[in-house]
Amino acid sequence: MSKLIPIYKDIDELIRQAKQSNQKAQLALYDQFSAKMLGCCRQYIKDLQFAEDVMIMAFHKAFLNINRYEPYGSFEGWLRRIMVRECISHLRIKKNTFNTVELGDYHFSQTKSNTHQDDTQYIRDAINGLPIGCKTVFNLYVMEGYKHREISELLNISIGTSKSQLAHAKKLLRLHLKHLNSNKYGTK
Repeated sequence: MSKLIPIYKDIDELIRQAKQSNQKAQLALYDQFSAKMLGCCRQYIKDLQFAEDVMIMAFHKAFLNINRYEPYGSFEGWLRRIMVRECISHLRIKKNTFNTVELGDYHFSQTKSNTHQDDTQYIRDAINGLPIGCKTVFNLYVMEGYKHREISELLNISIGTSKSQLAHAKKLLRLHLKHLNSNKYGTK
């Protein structure tokens, strides 16, 4: 059985070669970052196949525009911004609006908590169960660090809508986690 030895040790060298349309370097960048970027896409898109499709489209756009990358920040951060924007484009097409709170979309699994499952997974499930508008604003604000002004521009919503979606997301998460605690520990 042979070992795979990475050809490129330096990320900057990979990027330099990818800028010259070197497909092996692009593949090496994809291999290095695809797992993290899929995780980023899954924060916004619940369905794995759609998240993978969006990730691949985002990588395609990144490689088409890799000459715009300036090494002032991390390549991973640059790539992540492309992923987030592609996810938002996908959601915009799918839902066509972020201006309303979709209470009908709000659903959490009411199954008994499994002691083998860690709290992080419960939180992920709670976030995934949020209505699409709340979930998107929550992820952009809390996970990505965007400000409400940036979110409003990105999603084409008002700053007030961004703030109210975030507040509603926090309220729904608190309710879910309170429900989880009462099931898990028998407390309220």
